Amino acid sequence: MDIVYRLMTESDLGTFIDMRIKQLREEGATEKIDLVPALTDYYHRHMNDGTFVSWLALDGDKIIGTSGMSFVEKPPYFSCPSGRIGLLSSMYTDPGYRRMGIAKELLHRVVEEARKYGCGAVQITASDMGVKLYTAYGFVHNGNFMQYNL
Repeated sequence: MDIVYRLMTESDLGTFIDMRIKQLREEGATEKIDLVPALTDYYHRHMNDGTFVSWLALDGDKIIGTSGMSFVEKPPYFSCPSGRIGLLSSMYTDPGYRRMGIAKELLHRVVEEARKYGCGAVQITASDMGVKLYTAYGFVHNGNFMQYNL
């Protein structure tokens, strides 16, 4: 098996979105709506304006792993003077390819994209399955993170 890594293109979006939905289901999300139109719109807009990038892992022509990094900007603060933040998402590996280092390689590639974009930090809301990967890479818990749903 020869795993190849490459940046996602618009032609990959259908498969990428299918894998994103599989990931959300695996994490226990409750499906209340058809998320495909919103995801399609989001990825088209943000790939085009350069505020979303994804690296893919492929075995032949089959996409077996995904990653995603959205770039946002907040007012600068001491630990992030650029104010640019990378929001990590869409980290998913096909179950038949897990525990082979694929997620680690995808993570490294999108973190480097955030570095190139000028981000001062990368954040993620980690699933239970992903915590070991992110901790081993050097992510630390931020006890101040809170969310208010509208």
